[in-house]
Amino acid sequence: MDRAAAVQPGGQWAETAYEAMAPLYDDFTAHHDYELWLGNLLPKLRGHGLSGRRLLDVGCGTGKSFLPMLERGWEVTACDISPSMVELARAKAGASVRLSVADMRELPVFGEFDLVWALDDAVNYLLSAEELGRALSGMRANMAPGGLLMFDVNCLQTYRSFFAEEQRVQRRGRTLLWRGQGSADAAVGSTSEARFEVESGPDAERFAPHVHRQRHFPEAKVLEQLEVAGLACLDVYGHGFDAVPKQPLKELVHSKAVYMARRPD
Repeated sequence: MDRAAAVQPGGQWAETAYEAMAPLYDDFTAHHDYELWLGNLLPKLRGHGLSGRRLLDVGCGTGKSFLPMLERGWEVTACDISPSMVELARAKAGASVRLSVADMRELPVFGEFDLVWALDDAVNYLLSAEELGRALSGMRANMAPGGLLMFDVNCLQTYRSFFAEEQRVQRRGRTLLWRGQGSADAAVGSTSEARFEVESGPDAERFAPHVHRQRHFPEAKVLEQLEVAGLACLDVYGHGFDAVPKQPLKELVHSKAVYMARRPD
């Protein structure tokens, strides 16, 4: 039995998937424009009183999410469940970022931060409401009084499309294949899977296929767990590939939902 089949539900699925995907992640996501995305979201946070320059990036991956903040002069601490992803992030950031391997379900207290975030559907790898609540509570414990939290989750539209279709990316002589194994009729709150593999290339045999498993969290469930974690929801936005935040959130129109919350003083 492979490791992915043997582990328990939750964050270990993310660790297994991203340990395998780490050398290919930046190639597969080369089209992700974090500067555009954050450029649209940061003004919304400032509208909620964002101040200070201390960021905790939970599920930082290879560092693509926090690099724009370093360029803005922020002090960054970051963590990811995958040691290989953390090493790639360290190669980019060097000593300028405090990096750790950590599971968001058992998040250590790294300090007090003005902004905590978990971006690029990291929380969808949590497979129960209880795990989501534990992660949000851990993020709250790292927030300074009055600090802000931002995270995104995939909408139902994503599970009925991206997780139900095949996507190929050609990069550096390799063909990377995302083979969605979900359904175009995926239900609210359901779990979807996709298989990622190197379909062709000079070293394709080096990379074993692996599974990405995610749960859809509808708005009502996210708001419930924010309340359980002692966080006050400030705004919920939906957006598509244009990365322009819009309201109200529409699960069957938008690809992502973005939540902003505050730790009460």
